[in-house]
Amino acid sequence: MTLYQKFCKRTFDILFSFLGLVLFSPLMAVGYLIAAWSTKQGGFFKQARVGRGGKLFQVIKLRTMKNIPGIDTTVTTKKDPRITKGGTFLRRFKIDELPQLRNVLKGEMSFVGPRPDVPGFADKLVGEDRMILSLRPGITGPATIKYKNEEEILAGQQDPDAFNRDVIWPDKVKINREYIENYSFFRDIYYIFRTFL
Repeated sequence: MTLYQKFCKRTFDILFSFLGLVLFSPLMAVGYLIAAWSTKQGGFFKQARVGRGGKLFQVIKLRTMKNIPGIDTTVTTKKDPRITKGGTFLRRFKIDELPQLRNVLKGEMSFVGPRPDVPGFADKLVGEDRMILSLRPGITGPATIKYKNEEEILAGQQDPDAFNRDVIWPDKVKINREYIENYSFFRDIYYIFRTFL
């Protein structure tokens, strides 16, 4: 990615994340109330994720899951009993993702890029695959669009954790490498429109 491409990408992120925070603040406020009511906890959920250069940052989302003793996996399926009814609504319409606009404005994320994973995946990449860490993680991207039904896919597996680790994750790495190697700002716009549609 050239310096000009990086400049365009970051400028777009700053302008539209600020605009998004202003426009969607009422929706986020309603989402916060739904999240707090349905989970009986604070409406915001923060979690350490791997960012650019392998540096950890706190991603912020609306809380959609309650704590259930004995279930501590980071892999979520559609049948996950931790997802509340309110959380199902927020996840269905991606309202839970809106607070990440703050991560974008701060420079921890971008609108488009590889999804930020919990430690144990991106931070373990080796060789050429580590190019994925050269970009800010994104709210959406080609891998996110391909696996928009990831929770349904995982729900149909006998061992969701193993399937995520051995099948989905390697494919995401391949897709994200192709995204970086063939980067185009206009392709970013295309992925954003695809996500909305």
